[in-house]
Amino acid sequence: MDKTELLNRMIAWDQGDPRRIQHALKVYQFASLIGRMEGLPGDVQDVLEIAAILHDIGIHAAEKKYGSTAGKYQEQEGGPLAEQILHELGIGAGIIERVRFLVEHHHTYTGVDGMDYQILLEADFLVNAYEDELSPAALRSFRDNVFRTESGRKLLQQIYGIA
Repeated sequence: MDKTELLNRMIAWDQGDPRRIQHALKVYQFASLIGRMEGLPGDVQDVLEIAAILHDIGIHAAEKKYGSTAGKYQEQEGGPLAEQILHELGIGAGIIERVRFLVEHHHTYTGVDGMDYQILLEADFLVNAYEDELSPAALRSFRDNVFRTESGRKLLQQIYGIA
């Protein structure tokens, strides 16, 4: 699937919010890279990339409805919005269902049921760690408790210089 239209939809959705647009683009790129490094099958890679583009699509709705960008609110609001956007683009039901699940769980670190889910968590963390200026101790803790892919661990070490 060509991601151009989906990327344009995400950018339009977050119009006027360059921080969130850039965040989504960075997570998308890291997810794509880790997926390729891990050798994901094409269909799983596509789902991962689509979910990475849309992972924070519910953030504005969460702010409006709850006055908060907390992960649980992003997950609650993001799933239906991702589904709506993908339906409008004519994406198949199976892909929509999995992407919705990933969007609704991208801040949930338990019950990880696939490489697409695992890599989305890792890619989002690689970006959040920089944006939130996390300490080396926090980076190590997350690496030890959440990271599972060799590629994600390698990138975390290379980017942040942690042993």
